[in-house]
Amino acid sequence: MKPLVLFGAGKIAEVLLYFFTHHSDRKIVAICVDREFMTEPQWQGLPVVPSDELVKHYPPETHEVFVALGYQRLNAARAEKCAQLRALGYALPSYVHPESGLPRDCVIGDNCFIMNQVLIHPRVKIGNNVFVWSGAMIGHHSTVGDNCWLTSCANISGEVIVGENCFFAVNSTIANQVKIGKDCFIGANALVTKCTGDEQVFLAENSKPFRLNTHQFLRMSRFS
Repeated sequence: MKPLVLFGAGKIAEVLLYFFTHHSDRKIVAICVDREFMTEPQWQGLPVVPSDELVKHYPPETHEVFVALGYQRLNAARAEKCAQLRALGYALPSYVHPESGLPRDCVIGDNCFIMNQVLIHPRVKIGNNVFVWSGAMIGHHSTVGDNCWLTSCANISGEVIVGENCFFAVNSTIANQVKIGKDCFIGANALVTKCTGDEQVFLAENSKPFRLNTHQFLRMSRFS
């Protein structure tokens, strides 16, 4: 198994560094960032190398890379970096937490991040560069396209087809047998029950504050 370079030095990279360090047998030997974002020679105790020198110091013949970027530009930033690294010859391994409960027949692509305590059913296909956070659910016979992001407690029901570059916020829900187009944003608590087009946005209305303040509400209710 080749040593691993983590691409990114932000909060998402911190999360991935934690999981690779404490819940995998992969050894991270360096951090890589684009030169304009390089501020220190070390990050989290690891050497930092600019991306234009990555091949020189950590060539693809001896190292692999995981792209630990967020969902900027609806995952496009992460997707572009994955494409650049593949073109350089790097393998981009996926991370699957040992306590994820991932079914044996689940098909996943490269540079995926499957956190612990997810709920993924059998007969699911997950594309390249998909991040699935704890508490998310993907129902049976569903397919998630490349470069998607499922936040904690997002729900994809059975036989759903999700297009590329989609984002699913906390507690968003997709009903059975629905097709989600490419580049869609499904906001927190949004419920989608019909097939969508590409580049659509679904938002649930924010809860409005109740007319009573907390103390008035407690006096008038049975809440204790």
